[in-house]
Amino acid sequence: MFYQPRHNDHGLPFNPFSACLLPRPIGWTSTISESGVVNLAPFSFFNGVGYTPPTIVLCPNGPHSEGGQKDTVVNIEATGEFVINMATWSLRDAVNTSGTSFPRAVNEFEEAGVTPVSARLVRPPMVEESPVKLECRLLKTVRLPSYDQDYPFHAIFGEVVGVHIKDDCIVDGRVDFARLDPIGRLGYMDYVRVDNTFEMILKEMDVLTRPDAGPPKT
Repeated sequence: MFYQPRHNDHGLPFNPFSACLLPRPIGWTSTISESGVVNLAPFSFFNGVGYTPPTIVLCPNGPHSEGGQKDTVVNIEATGEFVINMATWSLRDAVNTSGTSFPRAVNEFEEAGVTPVSARLVRPPMVEESPVKLECRLLKTVRLPSYDQDYPFHAIFGEVVGVHIKDDCIVDGRVDFARLDPIGRLGYMDYVRVDNTFEMILKEMDVLTRPDAGPPKT
């Protein structure tokens, strides 16, 4: 099939676009307002986009249920800080609950039943139960075009300034994916549990790291 998203002419009962981008990590984002109100929300248009410095992009798209921009956007732009907490299998219900459109004054940490813990370098609290937490500072917000003026799009770029990894998730000097047990987003209301991994070595790397490898080609 072929369709043009601008015309929404796919002829299917549900929009297939997000089902073509998978799996997607979940940016379970904690922020704090200027007045000190804490917010926690998951976003699946999220990923890493750079390594030196480590940089992520987060897209908290759409309006708040009470009007205006989402709390995540408002808080990040006001304070310049946020935390990405890894979403895992054991925390799936908490992640889902925190995605509810609560009133602005509601603390989603309390609604989701997770524990806030202080970060080292930024003001927003972290989810204690999450095995990986990324403390981030805002680099830039890009306003993206939208087909619907009432449905704003944002791409928030942040520099990761602090990384927390639970000690028991590090085995033989490497992060153990099985111990993390992360989840990701598919299309529609479907998710994936990352519980089956495999390794592939690039042929070029294999040649360069062989004991009998000669000097690199110039």
